[in-house]
Amino acid sequence: MNEATLDLLLDVVGRLERNIAARRCPAVCGLDGDRRLTLTGYDYLRDDATAGAFERRAAAQANRVRARRWVLAVPMIIAVPPGAGLHGRPVSNQGPREGEQEAIVWTAFDHDDGIDYGIVAYTRRPDGSPVYHDPEIFTAPLAGTPAAPGSVLRQTLLNDPS
Repeated sequence: MNEATLDLLLDVVGRLERNIAARRCPAVCGLDGDRRLTLTGYDYLRDDATAGAFERRAAAQANRVRARRWVLAVPMIIAVPPGAGLHGRPVSNQGPREGEQEAIVWTAFDHDDGIDYGIVAYTRRPDGSPVYHDPEIFTAPLAGTPAAPGSVLRQTLLNDPS
């Protein structure tokens, strides 16, 4: 990941970290092109149709600002089942179950470097305030959901059906 994309990732993740600390759980999408633009979707995790609509709006804005890179970050609960890839589900008031972890799941794209996937795991202090770990990069997207965060955005911008 190049320095410009890392800078955008840290900006987007920082925004989402502040929202999570304030007990809000939006999706945050950062676009970097002719100018930098940040979009938030507070109902992103409601259902797949709502998430897809947000990502299509983000794609339209990415085209408008001629984005060379973008980052989409979403708060989720993740698990790594034995023998399987990373799986996720929306955050809930019930919190993580045994074997699950709260995390910011992110997808980053750079015109020159391609796509990266990752998480920023976090734990909670007894008072409920989050403590964030460093971003981790993965080689494959989140599984276990019909559409991993960023997949509609990627497909729309790159005309990539995979």
